[in-house]
Order: sequence, then C-alpha cells, then structure tokens
Amino acid sequence: MDGVLRRADSSRTEGNRYAKIETGFAWLRLIGATLVVIEHSFPLIDPRLIGMFPESWNLSPGYFALMAFFAMSGYQIADSWYRDASWWRYLLKRALRIWPPLLVVVMITAFVIGPLVTVLSQAEYWGSRQTWGYVVNNAGMYTLQHMLPGVFAQNPYHWSVNGSIWTLPMETTGYLIVLAAGLVGALGKGRPALFGVLAVFLVLDWFGQARVGGGGNFTGLWSVPLAPLVAYMVPFVLGMIFFVYRDRLRFQPLVAYGLCAAYLVVNFVPFVEPAARFLLPLAAGYGAVTWAHHWPRRLAGYDEWVYGSYGMYIWGMPVQQLIVLAGVRSPWLLMVLAVPVSYLFGLLSWRLVEKPTQQLRRYLKPPARADRARPDQPTEQLARVGRDEGPTRSLPRQASDDRPTDLLPRLAADDRATQQLPRQASHEQQQHQRRQPLRQHATPGAVARPAQRQPVGNGQHDARQQHEPPQVDRQRARDQLVPGVQRHQPRDRAARQEHVVEPHPARPQPDHRHVLGGLPEHRVVHPVDQQRLPHPHQQVDQRGGYRGDLRDDAHGVPAPRDTPWRGSASRP
Repeated sequence: MDGVLRRADSSRTEGNRYAKIETGFAWLRLIGATLVVIEHSFPLIDPRLIGMFPESWNLSPGYFALMAFFAMSGYQIADSWYRDASWWRYLLKRALRIWPPLLVVVMITAFVIGPLVTVLSQAEYWGSRQTWGYVVNNAGMYTLQHMLPGVFAQNPYHWSVNGSIWTLPMETTGYLIVLAAGLVGALGKGRPALFGVLAVFLVLDWFGQARVGGGGNFTGLWSVPLAPLVAYMVPFVLGMIFFVYRDRLRFQPLVAYGLCAAYLVVNFVPFVEPAARFLLPLAAGYGAVTWAHHWPRRLAGYDEWVYGSYGMYIWGMPVQQLIVLAGVRSPWLLMVLAVPVSYLFGLLSWRLVEKPTQQLRRYLKPPARADRARPDQPTEQLARVGRDEGPTRSLPRQASDDRPTDLLPRLAADDRATQQLPRQASHEQQQHQRRQPLRQHATPGAVARPAQRQPVGNGQHDARQQHEPPQVDRQRARDQLVPGVQRHQPRDRAARQEHVVEPHPARPQPDHRHVLGGLPEHRVVHPVDQQRLPHPHQQVDQRGGYRGDLRDDAHGVPAPRDTPWRGSASRP
C-alpha cells in the first residue's frame, strides 16, 4: 500500500479509556442482530405490519441497524484490504467469513428442519427439485431461494423460510467494491475517488426511492432487489471513507447523537422529509463507527460471547418460524422467546462453525517482506529514513556467543575507516602485564600517579581530582597508573612509548609484604597505590580505613580481629 494510512486498531481509542475497536464493533453487531430479530417478530405474526412502528412513520430500528451493519462492514473490510492487499487472499478470506455459516444454516434447514415440519410426504419432499435447489441456489448468493416445499406453509408468513439472508448478496457486493477500490488505489493516495463513488450511489438512491418495507422503483437482478442494494451501498461506501480518512476525522459521541436526533426531526417534518433519506446512512454509519471507538473498557472481556452476531442474524428467522409453528401468536411473546434462543444458536454457530473456519486463515498470511528483518536474523542494512539521506549504509555484523564483534560502527562522519577491536587479554596476561613493568621500570621512591588534569578556575588543581579520579575516568586512570602499559595501543609505532612514572615525595611508599600474607605496617593506603599493586584483591576504604584482604583465606592468614569490617565481600 501507499503508506498513507494506519491500521484501525485500539490505538485510536484514546489509550486505556475505551476498548478496542474490534470489541466495539462486535457488541454493536450483536445489538443490531437483536434489533433485527425484534423487528421480525411483528410481520411474522401479522404480515400486514412492517415492524413495531406504523408504515407511515418510515421508521424502523431494524432498518437503522442494517444501515449501521453496512457502515461497519465498509470500515472493517477496507481495513482488511489495507492490511493485506492481495486480491486472491482477500477473496478467500471473505469466502471463509460469509459462506460456511450460510451453508450450514441452509443445509440444516433443508435436510433437518424441512423434513420434520413439511406438510408434504417424505417422498414428495425429497423428490422435489426445490429441496435440493434451496441449498444450491442459496450457495450461489445472488440466486437466493426463500421457500422449501411445504415448509412453514401453515404459518402466517409462509413466503420465506429464512428471509434474513436477503441482505447477504448486498454484503458480497460491498466486498467487490472494496476489491475494485483497492486494485485502482482508491484506498491509498487515490482515496478522494471514493467521494465520486458515494455521489453515484446517492444519485441512484434518489431515483430508486427504497423505503422501509418497500422494494423501490428499480427491478431486481436475479433474486436481489436493486433499489435496496443501492440504498445499502451508501452507508457501506461511507464506512470506507471513514476508514481512509480516520487520520483526519474526529469521531465525537456528541456529534453522533446530534446526527441521530437530526434524523428523527427531519423524518417527521414534511417539507424536509426527503432529506431523511441522505441523513439516515450518515447518522447510522457515523454513529456506529464513533460508538465502536468509544466503547466502554469494562465490556472488553466478553468478546467470545458477542462474536455470534452473524449466526444470530441468519438463524433468527428459522427459530422464529418454528416458535410460530408451535402456536405462538403474540409478537411480544415471540420476541421474548426468540431473542435468547437465536442468541444461543448464534453462539453455537460461532463456536462450531465460524471460529474453526476462521482459524484456516493462518494459511493465508502474507509472506514476510524482504526489507523487514526477522527476529532470528541480524539486521544487515539501515532503512532509508528520509529521501535526502543518500544510500543506505551497512550495519556491523552482530556478535554471537562464540564469535566476537569484528567491526565497529563509524565513530564520526569524517571517519571512513573501520577500526579493529583490541583482543581481550586473559586474566593471567593482565596480571603479567601489571607485574612486568613494576619489575623493569620501578624506581625507588617513585609512586605512580594519574595524568595531570587541566587547571580549572584560577589555575589551581583540586586535590581530590588528583587522587580520586571520577567514575567515568577510573578505567583510564588505572591504565595510566601502571607504568609502561597502555590498554589500547596506537597504530603508530613511534607513539608506543612507555609511560614514565615520576616520584611523588609527598606520600610514603606502600609496603608489599601484606600482599604475600604478612600484616601491613601502614594501615592507611592511598587508593592510587592500592590500584598499583599486582593483586587487585586488596580492599581499601576511600576514607583511609583498611577493610581486609579478600585473599586471606587463600594465604591462610586471618584478618586481625580489630579490623573494622564495613561492606567486605566475606567475613571470617
């Protein structure tokens, strides 16, 4: 993709205040499926009704829920394409999402429910072409078949066994719109083109005049009514626009509530009532996306219990038809009985059908990009950060447990040569390097001292800076204390001159007999002299107190009882 967009995830939900967007969408879809089941309870009892409200109101909670459904689908399906812009993987993922639950419900309806409730004989039922065509035609999506021979023939609404699936071809059409938009780049830098697509559907919707419970002015394509198809594509494209412009839009709950209130007002004012056609998809779409962004975090731990919205939607009408067949003739009682049973069937559909088939999508993962470093491989090149930084540069090879790092990164911009790391000396070699200069270059009365610092202030040196080097320079000071030894040898042989130690008349020479096991004659040993000794195991308090020898156990000489032990590593 073009890198213009970010993925739609919980980063847009203002930190930890709200749940993830996916959680909000799942809850909203479950609420929408519940509203559809409630709305279907009235025409299934009395076909003259279109819902819980009179037809003259042109208002339906189920119709509003369907508008929100398509807006959420446009948002989420555009996100799916953005994460993996592969047309064949995209189509397979969409097929795994919509087809398996549909095939299960139509086969159970035709092969289990149908033979049990049909008014025909078993021979007539199984010998009818409609029985087998119900599965084949509904699997074709655009060739839906709503009736089975003799099934629910005695119910008040006997024209459809499962009327809920009539919107699935429209959902599939939305999938194809996202595919076409992704292939031409309308989901990336060409995202302004989506406004043109939205304008086309708005014009077609004006001429189609689809209403709540009405088919509109257009004819159908196979089994799909075109006017409702155009009407539902308006919120779908709006959802796509909300996704591609989510980096610029601010989804405010107050604005969403204001749009819903404005739709209710406009819908009941006669001279502005035609504008309700355009305000309804905007209020439903913007409201659904906004509420998903601002879903309460306390409801974020129940995702497994709300993912059955699709199964509840497609199982709702067969369950209601069975309840009506049992003798229920009250829409309110049907509503009370059908909602929990439909939810249970939707939950079973999610656990037994949708979730296992969704796990097959792990075989459709996009291949790893070549320019993206894998966790088990070292990074070889620096990514280009900006366009003005020139070509990429190579990073040093990473060190392993058995192979030291052989290259150093460049220390400065003008340093083009790669430097070689010095080989680390062993402990015995370090001890030998420390003892050898003492034997060769030791001068009576000479005491090693660190290099003089530059004068500060009025030119006077601080005594503590001379005798106690800072923590950052302690390693460098220890190298300078040992005469004739430098840890990092320069490349120039002329510069390899041994360090000459000047005598310091102000301090006495330390006694080396305590290193061999004897007791020291001088209790106070300067830290500089302490670091100069061949054995670095002697510990001296910076305030002048002797803290014992860590090698006392090795020499067999215990430390004196009157020695003040303050923080030594071992105590006799």
